[in-house]
Amino acid sequence: MAVFVDLNIRQTSDKNLLRKTIEIAAHLGYSTIAVNYVIEFQDKKQNFIKPIPVNDLFNSLPIVQGKSKPIRVLNRLTVVVSDAVQCIELRATSPHIRLYDIVAVLPKTEKLFHTACMTLDVDIICITVTEKQPFHFRRPPVSGAIERGIFFEIIYSHATKDSTMRRYTISNSLSLMQICKGKNVVLSSGAEKPLELRGPYDIANLGLLFGLSEGDAKAAVSTNCRAVILHGGPESSQNCPQHSSPPLQRFTTYSPPG
Repeated sequence: MAVFVDLNIRQTSDKNLLRKTIEIAAHLGYSTIAVNYVIEFQDKKQNFIKPIPVNDLFNSLPIVQGKSKPIRVLNRLTVVVSDAVQCIELRATSPHIRLYDIVAVLPKTEKLFHTACMTLDVDIICITVTEKQPFHFRRPPVSGAIERGIFFEIIYSHATKDSTMRRYTISNSLSLMQICKGKNVVLSSGAEKPLELRGPYDIANLGLLFGLSEGDAKAAVSTNCRAVILHGGPESSQNCPQHSSPPLQRFTTYSPPG
């Protein structure tokens, strides 16, 4: 039986809302979720946030539908980078980075996308879905990311809200699939509230619209997500089933060009 994962439930200061969203994820059959803390350094008021301890949200974790086991809650950091200097914040030795089980990056330019694929020490590269893809995907960096065990994330919740966002999501996803051929893709909700979540089988079907094959679409909400967790390192992958390829450990130190 497949084990389903949602690696992107957005962090919110409203603990009751976050708690309810996680409860619904468990009810829908997700065995693991990641609470996603997003940092964008263009906003000068934004700083790294210490993840909320799970025991601050729940006295006892909700039980996964059909599994009779409690849901597993991980912490994820996503850094939006628009300048090479900001990549320094993604060093594996950073005390901020070590607080999180999963590290993701959303690069805003083609050059930064190339850097993320080839050198940055991350687990996930996020694909823009709220606007037209600002650059063309090219095979060398995408292949480089796949070889390094990095995964590309497509968020589906925007496609369920608005027809314009749906077009962007589908168009940008299809552009990626032409290059990666469905390899190393994860589908995540990006949900900020319970109503934005969908069941894993619905999302696997939605993946067909994004250019994934049936098998790749199912992997994008199950085995690929578990591979991301393993890629994050031994602490985040504890008790997580093995996947077909060995995980890479964090090792890269990035230095911006002088």
